[in-house]
Amino acid sequence: MTATPNERMAELSQRFTALEPELKDSPEKEALSILHGMIQENRREMLAGYDQNSQTLDQSFEKIANLYKSAPGMEGPAENEGLTVGIEAPDFTLPDADAKETSLSDFRGKNVVLVFYPLDWSPACSDQLSLYQSELAEFEKLDAVVIGISVDSLYSHGAWSAVRGITFPLLADFHPNGEVSMLYKVMRHTEGFSERALYIIDKQGTIRYSHVSPLIHHIPDIYELFEQLEEINQ
Repeated sequence: MTATPNERMAELSQRFTALEPELKDSPEKEALSILHGMIQENRREMLAGYDQNSQTLDQSFEKIANLYKSAPGMEGPAENEGLTVGIEAPDFTLPDADAKETSLSDFRGKNVVLVFYPLDWSPACSDQLSLYQSELAEFEKLDAVVIGISVDSLYSHGAWSAVRGITFPLLADFHPNGEVSMLYKVMRHTEGFSERALYIIDKQGTIRYSHVSPLIHHIPDIYELFEQLEEINQ
């Protein structure tokens, strides 16, 4: 494995320290000792600056990650009822945050939890998707994958998932605007984004659970979601 610059500098310093006693006292030895001291001092200053910059970057990153706490909230009753349980889930293809084309049919053989949410960076959406991220292990136990969908661009998804630590796919229903949200009958046309809605699609591609939050800022009960997945698996 290639040594890092810091490791290489430490190695060279150790070699100089080991060889220094063998040098006879002379102006050359004094010059080398001064040069070694200058390099070490510069290294200490660089490391101190690095630590300070890292701390500043961490604080800035945390500030961005918490922007949702001061963002304007969303309110209002649902405008749509969503698709009915028992029908085949419409297939679709949307890009994820890495511009990878992702289709619902890619996940056939798994239970799929489709999470339609209004917008990245908004308060309730941040809380909801962070909750699902923290419970990914439970979803995996229930043989389910979580997929988020909103009308945000893939660039917004990329930044938001990075600062919120979201690792499951976020798909961009950006162009044509809200096409998949309309397909699943959860598009709020008065505002240009989707309802807060959940669908569970079983391993055969059938919708087994449908929920549209009666108020857009209401986060669905995650325990009800788990219960529904358990019933489907049985």
